[in-house]
Order: sequence, then C-alpha cells, then structure tokens
Amino acid sequence: MGILERKEREREDMRRLILNAARELFLEQGYEKTSIRNIADVIEYSPATIYLYYKDKNELFFALHEEAFLKLMEELSSLQTIQDSFARLIEMGHRYIKFAVENPELYDLMFIMKAPIEALACRDEVWEDGLKSFGLLKWAIQECVNAGYFKNTDIEVSAITIWSYMHGLVSIYLKNRMSMFQDNQQLQRMQQSFVLFTKMIKETL
Repeated sequence: MGILERKEREREDMRRLILNAARELFLEQGYEKTSIRNIADVIEYSPATIYLYYKDKNELFFALHEEAFLKLMEELSSLQTIQDSFARLIEMGHRYIKFAVENPELYDLMFIMKAPIEALACRDEVWEDGLKSFGLLKWAIQECVNAGYFKNTDIEVSAITIWSYMHGLVSIYLKNRMSMFQDNQQLQRMQQSFVLFTKMIKETL
C-alpha cells in the first residue's frame, strides 16, 4: 500500500470512528446533548481533530443522516423482487413504518430534525437522499399504474400523498399520541391503516 493510499485509509478510519461515536451518543442522549466535545471525549481525541473532518455539528449529523437513508433504502430496494406491484407498494409502506418504529431517533434525524437540511443549505445542495427514496416510491406507484391497479395519474402528487400519510402515522406514534390505545397493537394498527388508505386510493384513482 502506497503512502497516499495509507493516508486515505487512515482518514476514512478516523471518519468511521467519529461517526460511530456520534451515533452512539445521539441514540443514547439525543441531538441536543451530543456535542463535538462529547464525541471527542469518547474517541479520546481533541475537538480540533474532529473539525478537520467535519465543519460543524450539522455537517457531522448530515453524514449520520446519509447512513440512515442508506439503511432504509437497502430495506425498501429489496422489495423489488415482489412480482405484484400493488402488494409491493403495500409492503414498502409496511417496511417504512416498521423502520420508523424500530429506529425512532434515526427517523427523527432523517425526516423531522432541521440540522441535516441546514447543513445542505450551507452547501447550496439539493436533498439527494430524499430524492432517491422519493424516486423509489414514484417507481412503485408507476408500476401500479402500468399493472392497471391505478388509473393514469400524476405520479409525483400520488407519491407525496402516500408519503405524507405514512409520515403522519409515524409522527403520531413517535410523539406518543397512540398511547391512548392500551392494547400494545400500535404497529399493527398503523399497518392496517396504511392498507386501508392505499386500497381507498386504488378504488378512487
């Protein structure tokens, strides 16, 4: 291994060390209590070292946000093997909701917190991770149209509508507004609600 390759590998190892520590602190303590100094204490380096890799806390959390999207996209992309397009769309919704329930902090980072998007705004870039996941949903809806489940419709508007419904369900759950139900069936109730909503769209489009 050459000197340049070794240095690049060392830089990547350090990035990974910083991100792992940041993720651990974020999942344990939340965004507000996770600081560059706290991360530095965990990895036993000075805060100045972290600033060599990440401009600020927002940029660091944007990197965590990208990792979370990769995890979600891997989960949803695996469903492309389902042959029936409507069943695939239903299962995508189920997996999206389940991901949010099992990873509430990551979901908050991906879709609710301002920090990652503020990092993008500073770099004058578009939200590529959002576009990729939204593009996958658009593809799934287009496949439903091609198969005759939906009539020809505005795919983008349909995707926004379905995504908004899923996000609404998840947000109600994450903010503990489903705690009024005492039967521990919150996930099942959300999954059933999504199926009902999607079938209603199927009947009306």
